[in-house]
Amino acid sequence: MAALWSRKRETAADEALIRTLYEEHGRALLAYATRLTGDRAAAEDVVQETLVRAWRHPEALVNGKGSVRGWLLTVARNIITDRVRARAARPQEVAESPGTTPVARDHAEAVVDSVVVLEALHQLSSDHRDVLLEIYFRGRSVTEAAEALGVPPGTVKSRSHYALRALRETFTGVSLKEVAG
Repeated sequence: MAALWSRKRETAADEALIRTLYEEHGRALLAYATRLTGDRAAAEDVVQETLVRAWRHPEALVNGKGSVRGWLLTVARNIITDRVRARAARPQEVAESPGTTPVARDHAEAVVDSVVVLEALHQLSSDHRDVLLEIYFRGRSVTEAAEALGVPPGTVKSRSHYALRALRETFTGVSLKEVAG
């Protein structure tokens, strides 16, 4: 129980310390950070981070080496410097606009998509698979596919229809019979 009371007193003391620091030095810290960053919101973040560091290291405030405000301003400057260096270390983010090209998708998605499609194609009959390969992968017209496969154009159309329906069922898991019935 004594440990609980001790911790509550420490917490209250910590809160009082931070509240006092903010009341005494908050405006100066905010003005300083705003001047260095040029951005009020970023400056507020810096002030908050500075006070969190003060809360984590209260011994630095009472060690007798320099003023508390000087320590706080130094910490704020270091935080800003670290943020500037971090931004410089990575490429600048550019928002997409009509004039910029969209960011390419991760190629891993394309690999997975290819594997899924190839697996679905292997589940089709060879007649259906051959028609889809001719039309969609080789870019042939119905007439050209019919000539390459040695079947009438009507057969190519019919096989492509049933092959696509089978693929749709494979990907959705719902057959047209289930939908109609």
